[in-house]
Amino acid sequence: MAGETHSPLDQFRIESLISLRVSENLDISYTNSALWMTLSVCAICLCFFFATRKRALVPGYAQLIAEQLYKTVADMVRDNIGKEGKRYFPFIFSLFMFILVGNVSGLLPGSFTFTSHLAVNFFLAAAIFLGVTLLGIARHGQGFLRLFLPHGTPWFLAPLLVPIELLSYLSRPVSLAVRLFANMVVGHVLLKVIAGFVVSLGVLGIVPFVGLLAITALELLVAFIQAYVFAILTCIYLHDALYLH
Repeated sequence: MAGETHSPLDQFRIESLISLRVSENLDISYTNSALWMTLSVCAICLCFFFATRKRALVPGYAQLIAEQLYKTVADMVRDNIGKEGKRYFPFIFSLFMFILVGNVSGLLPGSFTFTSHLAVNFFLAAAIFLGVTLLGIARHGQGFLRLFLPHGTPWFLAPLLVPIELLSYLSRPVSLAVRLFANMVVGHVLLKVIAGFVVSLGVLGIVPFVGLLAITALELLVAFIQAYVFAILTCIYLHDALYLH
């Protein structure tokens, strides 16, 4: 429609694809966000299936990429959790790949970046926080409370340190979710704005087009870094739950 304007924030709008309203207050409709989560999981499974189907001593490009991703996460788990981290590797690797593919797929034209929604990120972060907390309690019992008062701390500092450590601990899921959310939203909004300049300027849009390519390359790097940061912080939280301070 002539004169119609589009906001850079329109790309984050949740749209219902299959309506599934159970009651007036409960809507479990299948949305574009859920669709891209499904596609991301399918893409991960298919890519690793075909990359490792014909394993060779001298790997091809697909197998090499799969092995490097595997090694990156394996090194992360070993360095931050230790030997006990092996049992948590499948979870960390799945988490890393899910966020990475979600970040990268959001750069495709017409796609939807589900990691740009705070609700999705907070659900992941809250699940990690709850799981790590239950693991720490199961492993140490009441000794888990030592996490909020490091060993060797003078008793008279307890009234000061315990509230600070508790607040820091409770803020973990919030900071984990907001960090990913903010980076994805800012980057995609910037791409949308510059893309609008490219279209509106026509031939003269070559300059913003070059800038668009540069920012897209930067966003690819950010997509990897944010997935890595999310995964490595999860490793650190697991380490704290297993070994305390």
